[in-house]
This record gives sequence, C-alpha cells and structure tokens, in this order.
Amino acid sequence: MPQARRSPLPPGSTIGVFGSGQLGRMLAMEARRMGYRLHTYSPESNSPTGQIADLESAAAYDDRAAVRAFAKGVDALTFEFENVPSLVAEIAAEEGVPVRPSGTILHAAQNRRREKSMLRQAGLPVTPFHFVKNASELEEAVQEIGCPAILKTAAFGYDGKGQTRIEHGVSLSSAWQLLGGQPCVLEAHVDFERELSMVAARGVYGDFAAYPLVENRHVNHILDTTIAPAEVEPTVAVEAERLARRLCEHLDLVGVLCIEFFLLPKSRVDGDEQSSGSAATGRLLINEIAPRPHNSGHWTIEGAVTSQFEQQLRTVSGLAPGSTEILRPVAMLNLLGDLWHNGEPDWQALLTVPGAKLHLYGKHEPRPGRKMGHLTVTAETTEAALETGLAARAALRRQ
Repeated sequence: MPQARRSPLPPGSTIGVFGSGQLGRMLAMEARRMGYRLHTYSPESNSPTGQIADLESAAAYDDRAAVRAFAKGVDALTFEFENVPSLVAEIAAEEGVPVRPSGTILHAAQNRRREKSMLRQAGLPVTPFHFVKNASELEEAVQEIGCPAILKTAAFGYDGKGQTRIEHGVSLSSAWQLLGGQPCVLEAHVDFERELSMVAARGVYGDFAAYPLVENRHVNHILDTTIAPAEVEPTVAVEAERLARRLCEHLDLVGVLCIEFFLLPKSRVDGDEQSSGSAATGRLLINEIAPRPHNSGHWTIEGAVTSQFEQQLRTVSGLAPGSTEILRPVAMLNLLGDLWHNGEPDWQALLTVPGAKLHLYGKHEPRPGRKMGHLTVTAETTEAALETGLAARAALRRQ
C-alpha cells in the first residue's frame, strides 16, 4: 500500500547511496543539479560515484558500525547495484532512515531463485525454471526442461557472468563444477525474436510512470546498443507497461525498476507455451529485473523529459515521478574497455559528430568487457540515430 503522506525531502537534504559505480555517478550529477547532497558508501575510494558525490565513505558493507554511522548522516537511502548485503537495509531501518527501494526488494533481487519465485507468485510470465542444489538435481531438471537450457548461479550474476549453456552431450557434472558447485537456477532456452526492456518508477503514494519500451542488442552477454522507442506493435508496448505496473504494485516499490523482456515470435505463441499469468499478447516473458536505474535506460538523459537518475532521486526523496515523455528517437551505445586496446580512444572523432553525447564513468583501468562509458545520439528516427552512433563509436578506435 502507498505510504502515509509526509513532506518530501527538499533540496539540501542528503541522499545516501550504497555502491559507487557509474549509476551512482550519474545519480550524483542529478543530485548536484537539483541541489541535493549525495553521500556514497562502498569499499572503494576515489570511485566513479565518489568523484562527483559530496561525501564518500570507504568501508566494508559488513562493517556494522560504519554502516550505522553512514545511515545516521543521511535523510534517505538507496542503492546503485543490488549485490550489497541486505543487512545494510536492516541497519538503516533500525536508525529510522527510509530505504527506497526496500530491503525486501533488495533481498529478492540478489538471488535468481528468489527473484523468479517472486515473479511466479505474482502471476507474471517467466521462462520455465528449476532450482538445483547439486549435480544430481541438475540431471533431473535437464530431463524435465530439456536442452538447450541455461544454467545460472543463483547469486551474483550480471552481464552474462555466472552462467553456462547446457547442450545435448554436455557433461552436466562439468557444467556444475564450472559454476563452482553452488546453488543454481536452470532455465529453459528461449528462442526469442527481440530483447526489450522498460524502466518504470513508482512514488511513495503509488504514483506510477513508465518510459517507452526499448530494444536492446547484446554482444557476449553484455549490452551493446539500445534504441528508443522499440519498433514493436502497440499491443506489445501496452502489455509491457501493464506488466511493469503490476510488478511495481506487487513489490510496493518506491524507486526505479527495470524489467528485461524476451519478445517471442508470433509463431511460437500458443496455449501450451504461455506460462501462468502470461501476457495478453502471449509474446512477453520476463527475463530479469533490476530495482535501480539500468544500462538500457541511459538514453533517458538526453532522450526523455526526466532522466532515470532524476527519477530515482525524485522517488527516493518522496517526490512524484517526473514525465517519462520521449523527446526524440535515440540510440545508446556502450563504450567498453576494448576501445582502449591501442591507447586512448580518439575522442575528437566522436565529439565532432552532431547529436552525439559522450559520457565517461571515471574508471581508472580499462579492461576488455568493462563498461567505461556510453554515448547517445538523437535523430529523426531510431535507425538514423543508431547508424550515426555506430559510425561515431567505430571512429574512436585507433588503428
């Protein structure tokens, strides 16, 4: 249920953030623009968030005394990634500091089993899955789900990490050991048509706002490009928003949340393949959720009236969500550490492209596959925006 009405936190208030990566960095930029103070907490110092934040605390997440001192110095708390111990939310609650989204949501999002079980209990469409605790249970699950399938660690998985594909003839014991012999979730392989996502926000009084559905392309399990809006049938976009609203209300979310969808081909959809609570179109399955701003929502900085980071700040502060209206078709392209292979990228080549906006995350060490920044391009069409963005990114690479 929506919380009892209270005055929102005014500019000048201090927002605490657990985590200190690029998402916190972009939140800190919005906080400065709007007059809020931001205090980040993580084990790192001189972090991407800390470079912009008003205050930076570097301590372990399981340092109860440090977490408690941090919580006492802020007016509200949020997080920029979900893999922090849920005890931080418990300590904050003990100090009477609102945590948005709640510690309960954080706890569910940290573990694929809890997340998928929650989605299933909410009657939302998910891929068939089985939780497995050992190699023998994996064999039983494969017999029921079939091949191909995807084996994923239950905890600490992102950007394709902590998963392996199960094919006919693959040694299940080897696959089990490859992931460390830890609890896993086996998911049925999905022959999807496209990967889509939607960022939504919900305020303390139940105000709901969703951004347009977007289309994502991944390379090596890492998000490569996003175009907004997605070029899908209107019924698909409407259904995605309905599912997003339903999930936010089920969780009693206060904050920002991203849902990643698989869009099934029309030919694949029939009564047998739709899971319980499936979408009215039967074409959307929820892949995973993230109760925070998301890489696929970075386009909102230049492409929407309200960015996803302002939205996070607004909802955490007790304000209503802002307008999610899209301003122009837009493409977002990630910049990975691979671009630094032959030295510093040719920034001049990108910065001369009309409509291209560069965002660098302040990370000190470029590595292959590491997200170092992104660029966005707005244009008359998503096709034109993506074409320009791809050319601009290619020009960055020094030969």
